[in-house]
Amino acid sequence: MAVRIRLKRMGAKKRPFYRLVVADSRAARDGRYIDQLGHYNPIEEPATIVVDEEKALEWLRKGAQASDTARALLRKAGVWEKFKPGEAGGRQE
Repeated sequence: MAVRIRLKRMGAKKRPFYRLVVADSRAARDGRYIDQLGHYNPIEEPATIVVDEEKALEWLRKGAQASDTARALLRKAGVWEKFKPGEAGGRQE
């Protein structure tokens, strides 16, 4: 099973709020997920990013691939730098 770290859109129309989740790559964008790692609110000034660092690092070490947007959020939260390339299989950028 290919596992991805990606965003799940929530909130009302024109008021997006996102959860950072671990999901099967075949699942729908807003569908079923395995674990929740945090949330992102782009509406607030400044935008808020909350990430459970231990859970995120654990999933990255298990081989979960982050989507481009999720990777950018993990970098802003400072989690991506703590993940050392080569700790798990898969591509690293």
